[in-house]
Amino acid sequence: VDMPMLPVTHGNDFTRLQILLYTVLLLVVTLLPYGYGMSGGLYLGGAMVLGLGFLYYAVRLYRDDDDRMPMRTFGYSIVYLMALFALLLVDHYVPHIMSLIG
Repeated sequence: VDMPMLPVTHGNDFTRLQILLYTVLLLVVTLLPYGYGMSGGLYLGGAMVLGLGFLYYAVRLYRDDDDRMPMRTFGYSIVYLMALFALLLVDHYVPHIMSLIG
């Protein structure tokens, strides 16, 4: 499939701005499970730390003209997603395990 990517159709500056804006939106959305009572404080703290880390990469990508930042940001996004899902699991199961132990 010959599908051009966003930097090809709209340019690098537009793409970097979109990454930054969607990262801010992602940070807000990842806090919703806590806001709706679907997760606890462990998830909230971890999601904030991970989200702020992602925001750091997105801001650096937006500001810096470093050719390595797109791949570093992409690499962090993979770690971020895995860690966020792991946090959801740990936050859900740790209280159950602790109640069985003590």
